[in-house]
Amino acid sequence: MDLMSNGLQCGRSMRLLNIVDDFNQEALVMEADTSMPSQRVLRILNQLISWRSITQKIRVDNSSEFISHVFKNWFENKGIEICYTQPGKPTQNTLVERFDGSVRREFFNVHQFKSVEYMNGLLEEWMIDYNAERPLDSLGNQTPWEYLYINKINVA
Repeated sequence: MDLMSNGLQCGRSMRLLNIVDDFNQEALVMEADTSMPSQRVLRILNQLISWRSITQKIRVDNSSEFISHVFKNWFENKGIEICYTQPGKPTQNTLVERFDGSVRREFFNVHQFKSVEYMNGLLEEWMIDYNAERPLDSLGNQTPWEYLYINKINVA
């Protein structure tokens, strides 16, 4: 899980929350807003858990949204381990950092955003394309959704 910053055409800053599954490199969440406080991140995580089930651990950096007491207490209550990367060591969360780089190159550098709502609509389209249409070398040239489907079938 990671947060990115960018701006709207009007100059207002915004934050983008990205949550990527280490197993199949699927983009699970891409949500933008003018701010992304801990409570909002936790609301998004609760929605994700109701949709996909609970995870054992989540890797994050030490940004203020991820080190608050509210955030840490929520994780403790859910029994989820928080794996913090060391400050200045983005290579400890390479999967989401690589994903962020793709978002920067292929999304932020290509579009201008009039509003957060407009950005979120485009993000949803980009995320579906990423998950369904882009084969990844690291997944044996399968898309994240193909890899998930094939491996769930083989496990059953």
